[in-house]
Amino acid sequence: MTRIDDRFAALKAQSKKAFVAYMMASDPDDATALQIMRGLPDAGVDIIELGMPFTDPMADGSTIQAAGQRALAQGGSVSRTLDIVREFRRDDTTTPIVLMGYYNPIYARKGGVTQFLTDAVEAGIDGLIVVDLPPEEDSELCVPATAAGLNFIRLATPTTDDRRLPAVVRNITGFVYYVSVTGITGAAAANAADVAPEVARIRAAAGLPVVVGFGISTPEAAEAIASVADGCVVGSAIVKQIGEGRPVPEILAFVRDLAAGAHRG
Repeated sequence: MTRIDDRFAALKAQSKKAFVAYMMASDPDDATALQIMRGLPDAGVDIIELGMPFTDPMADGSTIQAAGQRALAQGGSVSRTLDIVREFRRDDTTTPIVLMGYYNPIYARKGGVTQFLTDAVEAGIDGLIVVDLPPEEDSELCVPATAAGLNFIRLATPTTDDRRLPAVVRNITGFVYYVSVTGITGAAAANAADVAPEVARIRAAAGLPVVVGFGISTPEAAEAIASVADGCVVGSAIVKQIGEGRPVPEILAFVRDLAAGAHRG
């Protein structure tokens, strides 16, 4: 059982849905990112999804692309991301953390996949979302990550049909991240009526919780989506607040409202 498994079990016992908040490591700088990250659990965040800055984030819209550029300008990297997690873990050993990113920075880092997994476990990471590794490449990272004790989480999308779905959910653990809209982050609004049957289909195939992301930016949307899923993810709306330079307490108040909406779902 990982922290992610424990968190979903605890939420289920309370008849609550999970609220997952995404932020970019080192955005707008290491110290501010750590301050925001430390405030997320008290704001109602159940799982933190932490982006690793990368130059070519193909799944992300302009808001998160800009966050990655801000982070890179501050020296953001995989190693700096893990350093931020280590600092977070000095005070919080229970909140699950999922790293979200792309394979190139992991593969190209000194020591490659093996060293990355060792460092990630040591830092206190619980799961990985690496969006550009399809199931056919599970031996590259998914299988080794699971062997190291990490959850490997994959995205399913509106175009993941019944022929493709078994491959998508094979070997993954923790939860399935369902992308509610076709396209990139921040591009369109999620619709609960469209999402509900897809969540049921994916949950049946995976035997895992299904958390829905992309297109959720208000407490009302979080509540609606969480009501038909096992939880929801908000990313671009939070990152937009950070990019606008809003004070940390204001950002956390915004997150608190989103979390309250999801927990009503």
